[in-house]
Amino acid sequence: MRRRILQSSSKIETVIQTASFLDKFPEGERYFGFENFGNTCYCNNVLQALYFCVPFREELIEYYADNKRVADAEENLFTCLADLFSQISSQKKRTGVIAPKRFVQRLKKQNELFRSFMHQDAHEFLNYLLNEFVDILEKEAQSTKNDQQTSSSPEKIANGPRAHTPETNGNGCQKEPIVTWVHNIFQGILTNETRCLRCETVTARDETFLDLSLDIEQNSSITSCLKNFSSTETLHADDKFFCDKCCSYKKHRRG
Repeated sequence: MRRRILQSSSKIETVIQTASFLDKFPEGERYFGFENFGNTCYCNNVLQALYFCVPFREELIEYYADNKRVADAEENLFTCLADLFSQISSQKKRTGVIAPKRFVQRLKKQNELFRSFMHQDAHEFLNYLLNEFVDILEKEAQSTKNDQQTSSSPEKIANGPRAHTPETNGNGCQKEPIVTWVHNIFQGILTNETRCLRCETVTARDETFLDLSLDIEQNSSITSCLKNFSSTETLHADDKFFCDKCCSYKKHRRG
């Protein structure tokens, strides 16, 4: 079985390398497939998407280069992915197949959910990875801040060039959460506005998000799906909001 897989991979590489469409892609880009380790296609799909998210890939490889000694001593999903991306970007060939063995092994070791051969949802797996990455960077940022508070050494940035440590007030309470470069790339702000149809008062609420769940319609574009997601609706009956301005439950339009 192993020999058959390797033979198939070799044939795929030959077809890709001789394909004319490669001329239309950036000269320095690499196009590598990932070997499957028993229903890990959900994982491979997410890793491919993250690799071709250029801002994320560049930040991750830079992070790995700046923290390689620490990464070798403290292996986690973040460092395993960084190592995988570094291997791909440093390949001499433009196309090929690579085995994300170290990453998959670490994933199974860290979370028993992925130790079976069952299929997993790619969207849920992406959310899991992003949350893991954010946790790692936030812990590093907090650790760096604690070190700075106990010493007079120059400032060190443990989690990338654009990560920010939280501000605290006089009581020692955190004013705002730590913002890492993962947030800067993937996080957005969703503003929900509600207008009272009696007094026209508008109430707005901002929420941060790393992903949006869109209803995908047949033969529709992402743009049209986003328009449907952000369209206005009129609230009736039990869905009515209480208006603090006119002190009554009235119809509201939300969008």
